Amino acid sequence: MSNRPNHTLRPSHKMLPVDARRHHRAMVLQVLFREGPRSRADLARATGLTRVTVSDVVTGLIGEGLVVELGAQAATRVGKPATLVGLDPDACHIVTLDVSPDTALTGAVLNLSGEVLARRSLPLDDASGAEAERRTVELARELIAASTRPVLGVGIASPGIVDGGVVRDAPNLGWVNLDLAGRASRSLGVGVQVANDANTAAMGELAYGDAAVDGLLVLRIGHGVGAGLVVDGRLVGGRKGAAGEIGHVVVDPDGRPCACGRRGCLETLLAAPRLRAAIADVDDAGRAQVLGDLGRTLGIVLAPVAAALNLREIVLSGPPDLLAGPLADAAAATIAERTMPVIGGDLPVRVSSLGQDAQLLGAAGLVLAAELGVS
Repeated sequence: MSNRPNHTLRPSHKMLPVDARRHHRAMVLQVLFREGPRSRADLARATGLTRVTVSDVVTGLIGEGLVVELGAQAATRVGKPATLVGLDPDACHIVTLDVSPDTALTGAVLNLSGEVLARRSLPLDDASGAEAERRTVELARELIAASTRPVLGVGIASPGIVDGGVVRDAPNLGWVNLDLAGRASRSLGVGVQVANDANTAAMGELAYGDAAVDGLLVLRIGHGVGAGLVVDGRLVGGRKGAAGEIGHVVVDPDGRPCACGRRGCLETLLAAPRLRAAIADVDDAGRAQVLGDLGRTLGIVLAPVAAALNLREIVLSGPPDLLAGPLADAAAATIAERTMPVIGGDLPVRVSSLGQDAQLLGAAGLVLAAELGVS
């Protein structure tokens, strides 16, 4: 089943009229991507472009193979019916990887509509540094080989702080100032886009999930813990791209050492490996108790964030067997207890409807934005 985007992020900077044709092309593709097949006249109305400009852009897109003519529109008035044009979802494919899970690197081949066509995974085996990078590129190469169409690009969701495709700091993978986008692109021979895994999860929820378009926090729980934030319709990057690094808030100064060098960070309790270890030797009642206690800790950390930003929704992205039920419920109850009723009283905390595909879909969005100007 294909996925169609639901929302568009507002641009965070003013568009400069450097390349009008590229901009017009992106506008037309955006409408077709979000709203489905349209006539040329419909596209002109939706984009505000002249019919002559739209016709020229559509002709070029048909020549590229990205758009196809789909036949006559159902007649609604006297006269010759208009011809519909639509995006060809299999014109090219996108390869996406999520390197944030705790046990394995995962990846997929998707078409332009977000339909997963093939999946692959590669064990992580506690690899870090150069070996983790090598396995990431190896998995990407395997997925490119599995694609049956030209590959538009590769999108990678990485843990840690990512700025302009450079992984500034991903402690759990031992990556510091790693130009993952540049190095992988040179190795693979295609464009590569890299962003923080929580931010890509947020993009996936916005584009393909049921998330609110504004006031959204997506908490990614995998090898580490991080948050993607959408405020006033914009994905929040923050100074040095570090917005959302909530996993390294200290919750117990006497707690376990964290990969960041501190002790007792939220990540030392809530990262997926820690959650699994915490419930490994307990029965169902004990499991519910342990996850509920951890959910309350999470709620204590998130309550001031919810209050400061007046969030509309919190989405947990990660292993559903760990996050759904006691943990999510306890987090929601704790936020409600610690904030004004108007803020936390009806603030939902739920597990992502996209499951483990949120990062893969969001990473596809990185490629679409970079290569086609579609968001």
